[in-house]
Amino acid sequence: MNLFEPFGTVMGIAIYLTIWWMTLFSVLPFGVNSQSESPEFQQGTDPGAPAVPRLLRKALITTIISAVIFAGILIFTRYNH
Repeated sequence: MNLFEPFGTVMGIAIYLTIWWMTLFSVLPFGVNSQSESPEFQQGTDPGAPAVPRLLRKALITTIISAVIFAGILIFTRYNH
């Protein structure tokens, strides 16, 4: 039994990665304080750059959200095609 039964394996991976990237771009702005808002502004950097980006945390959140969305798509396509 193929895990990505409604799609092929390659198509399932491609759909998941597309969902992951779209979710990442949605999650990136949350909780960001720019360097101009931070008391430790570093000269020579862009004032709008994040002071603490927390990329690993955001990647984990993105993975969880993407897995839930992808599971919903799998369930929907498996039982409605």
